[in-house]
Amino acid sequence: MAAYDYDGLGLVAGLEIHQQLDTATKLFCRCPTEERDPDSSTRSFTRYLHPTKSELGELDEAALEESRVEREFEYLAYDTTCLVEEDEEPPHRLDREAREVALQIATLLDMEPVDQAHVMRKLVIDGSNTSGFQRTSLVAQDGEIETSDGPVGVEDLLLEEESAQRVEERDGGVTFSLDRLGVPLVEIGTRPDIDSPAQAREAAETIGMLLRSTGAVKRGLGTIRQDVNVSIAEGARVEIKGVQALDQIDEIVRREVGRQVELLEIRAELRERDASVGDVRDVSDVFEGTDSGVISGALSGGGAVTAVPLYGFDGLVGREIQPDRRLGTELSDHAKRHGAGGIFHTDELPAYGVTDEEVDALREAVGAGPEDAVAIVAADAETAELAIEAAAERAQTAIEGIPEETRGANDDGTTRYLRPLPGAARMYPETDVPPVELDPSEVEAPELLTEKVERYQSMFGLDAGLAEQVAYGRRMPLFERAVDEGIDATFAAGLLESTLTELRRDDVGVGVLTDEHLLAVMHLVEGGDLAKEGVGDVLATLATDPSLTAEEAVEEAGLSGVSESDVRDAVVEVVERNAAQVEDEGMAAFSGLMGEAMGALRGKADGEVVSDVLREEIQKRA
Repeated sequence: MAAYDYDGLGLVAGLEIHQQLDTATKLFCRCPTEERDPDSSTRSFTRYLHPTKSELGELDEAALEESRVEREFEYLAYDTTCLVEEDEEPPHRLDREAREVALQIATLLDMEPVDQAHVMRKLVIDGSNTSGFQRTSLVAQDGEIETSDGPVGVEDLLLEEESAQRVEERDGGVTFSLDRLGVPLVEIGTRPDIDSPAQAREAAETIGMLLRSTGAVKRGLGTIRQDVNVSIAEGARVEIKGVQALDQIDEIVRREVGRQVELLEIRAELRERDASVGDVRDVSDVFEGTDSGVISGALSGGGAVTAVPLYGFDGLVGREIQPDRRLGTELSDHAKRHGAGGIFHTDELPAYGVTDEEVDALREAVGAGPEDAVAIVAADAETAELAIEAAAERAQTAIEGIPEETRGANDDGTTRYLRPLPGAARMYPETDVPPVELDPSEVEAPELLTEKVERYQSMFGLDAGLAEQVAYGRRMPLFERAVDEGIDATFAAGLLESTLTELRRDDVGVGVLTDEHLLAVMHLVEGGDLAKEGVGDVLATLATDPSLTAEEAVEEAGLSGVSESDVRDAVVEVVERNAAQVEDEGMAAFSGLMGEAMGALRGKADGEVVSDVLREEIQKRA
């Protein structure tokens, strides 16, 4: 990838970070925030959503474009969801626990809370909310974080409801799950103070650390999402949504800068060529009897092939603007938004069953010469017309410059067109939820994870690596609870960060183990009722049958404790079986025999006890 002078290009970037809160109940009802398997759904219903005007009588452009694709939305409901999620009951007051966590986060970001939290409706008609809008509330403003390249301002902190989980997409519709809808979510927006990809990543990492310091945010894939706003001096502001991995942020910023640089170069060449976009035409007759599967499939079903001549575009539609993405891909993204599978264009034809003769006939049909390109869409007649018009509009924009738009993040760091940038017309007051007073004195700022690492080292004697693993790990709150209940800190840390990881690598389903399972096993070890060596087997047994108690799992695993005399009998048998080795090597035989003794006892005895008895027996015979 090319190295860019970000200062010279005038790079400006900002972040919007969305983090689910790990509260007991949802933001506007008393339903739990637990994730459910779609197969456990108890019922479903369908809706069609349409845009509505704001109080000023305006329609949001992004919502209007979304509405042009007619889709049926199916929603899966559960015994853990209620009528609030279904938009059949008014929302309740803002959840108190969620408000307190949001205020904690505001304190960590050095923000000024608002006096009253007023709930607003934000128009969303992509089906992710049954009501057609998302409820959101401003909590705090004017904060700041530090990065190695200088401070980054934090503009606002909002508390809002999470959207429904997309389960399946199909022709003409989408299925959503209501288990996630309404989970409390904070949205943190920075100011556009970021001027390099590295600083964007560092800012996101810093905010992520502060969020996790509360111990009250959900962890795992999909629970935190970063949106990145990027622009360069001659380009345009682009919002890139759905970045789920922190280590993707710098790459996404770099590639968006590269995309805008390439588009500016394409614009300059198009203007030099005096390029223009022609009229959309039906060219179905050009492809009568074609061998192209896509085109013949559309025509045989009563569809059409539409085309638009792109005068002066030859060679530029196929020009790469991001890895494996071209200007033609941008046109295709717009066509797909209207139901088409994509476009073909003459920079890539003949191909896909389209012949040289058909390309020549196509050029002739639309009046395109050798300096021109042609884009086509094959689909049902209505879709073909809407899709080619959308592609033509995007081609016209390529002559004018870079469009402001919302784009989606791809796994490889590239992006794709989603919709226009939303405007102010999508926000209006929520009249069903009264405002609430916010009192920041009710909450205390939590200990930062960086401070926890230092405390775990000084107070518990954990080494730096293990202390960091525990502090930043998903089970940090459980570790703190365990040591508060008298569990040895080193043992608790090892179980949570090493034993569970090893079991996971061995395909043991440790995800079903609850905090209570793990804490109970720790107490058995602490009380001398289970040897540390048997912990893995007991946890594996619990993972197989989570309904067991820890004590029952010990019995099931055959690890009920043995007396010291039983330990001695097992050790004596091992030593006698290896009598010649003991006589020859003395204590040097200890290491090999220790493993054999532990294997004979199968984790029923503590390693220190076995070690002491084995030393005694070897010394007797040496």
